[in-house]
This record gives sequence, C-alpha cells and structure tokens, in this order.
Amino acid sequence: MHLISNLSAPVCLPYNKSMRHSILYFDLDDTLYPNSNGLWEAIGSRMNDYLRERMGFPPNQITEIRRKYYQTYGTTLRGLQINHEVDADEYLDYVHDLPIEEYLSPDPLLRSLLNSIDQSKWIFTNADSNHANRVLESLGVQECFEGIIDVYALGFVCKPEKDAYERAITLVNGFAPDQCVLFDDSPRNLEPALKLGFTTVLVGSDQCPPSANYAAKSLHDLPQVFPELWSTA
Repeated sequence: MHLISNLSAPVCLPYNKSMRHSILYFDLDDTLYPNSNGLWEAIGSRMNDYLRERMGFPPNQITEIRRKYYQTYGTTLRGLQINHEVDADEYLDYVHDLPIEEYLSPDPLLRSLLNSIDQSKWIFTNADSNHANRVLESLGVQECFEGIIDVYALGFVCKPEKDAYERAITLVNGFAPDQCVLFDDSPRNLEPALKLGFTTVLVGSDQCPPSANYAAKSLHDLPQVFPELWSTA
C-alpha cells in the first residue's frame, strides 16, 4: 500500500488484533478536512446571526447560550429545540448557507485512501445531509461512502448522546459495536463510542485522549497510524 505521509503515532489504548472492523463511521466537519480552513468558524458566525436576527437573542448572550447548549445537548440546534421554538429546517439551511467551494477543494489523496479501504464507510454527523453532500462533493469523495447518517436520520438525537451511536448501528443493519470504528475530531464524541465497544480514532491531533485508541493529525496519516484497518478488512 502506498503510504501517504511519514507521520507515525503510537496506539493509545490496547488493540485487539482479533477484532474485525466491518463498519467505519466518519464524522464530517473538521474530520474529513483540516480545521484550519475557516469553514467551521464561518458556520459558527451564521449560527450567531440566526440567534440574533431570527430568534432575537441579545448579542452579548449568544456566545454563552451556544456554549451552554453545546455542553448540555451536543449542538446548539438541539438546545434550541428543547428550550425554544425553532424551525430546524430553516435553521440548518441558514447556518450552512455558505460558499463551501471557497473553503474546500478536491482532495485526491483522501479519495485514494478511502477507496483503498474495503470496509463499509458511512458519514455520521450532527449536521444534515444537504450540508454533508455539499462537503463531500467539494472534496470529491461523495462516491467513497455508502450513505450519510445525519441529524434527521438520528431523529435529532446527536453525538455525544448514547442513543445517537446505538441508532447509527441500527441504521447499518445492527453490527456489533466491536465491529465498528468511529473517526471524529471531538474527544467528547469518541467517549460514548469507546464505552459501547467501538474502536475510536481522534482526527486532528497526534495526542491521544483517554477516549481514543488512535490519534492522527489527518485522515491522510491512517496507513501509518492504524495499519490494522487494512489487515482486518
């Protein structure tokens, strides 16, 4: 197999060599692409605008409201749904109404790597499928995935709620958790998956938190960081 970069990182938690990985779940934003390109910051700015312009929150309270809802519910939207009347369709359309092509471009190395992995690959995101499809199209990897498990498919339950992971398993025909791998840029989102039995990979750092079996600065580094992924296909 062609190795895409020279980065090497240690396994962070014990790995069961007899484990067979059958289903791979990939987070979307800040996982498939670097978090340095500004897209997530632009989405956050749109969230602020929505809370101020459409919902009438005082500007000086918005940062704290978003922090509180993220910590408590996993996403700002989930907090708005539980505590306020919000049109989820309108909210998601508004916050993702950005020229994504200005932030993302085709990534042929990522496409080649994903195509070299034989296991079933799914997007598992707290965003909606419209946004996910635009991201995948901009990166040129839309054909690498079997499907998208989005906030609608999850019934608006979202990571890191335990139900989100259990529903994601059910949606791909109920594989056992120890057959599943989750790639995510959030250590907090990895923790429930690890407790359920997933193999977990933190993307965006080469330092492993307690919730990760592996850590990789980029998905490009998986052949060095997680070579077992190919040997257990």
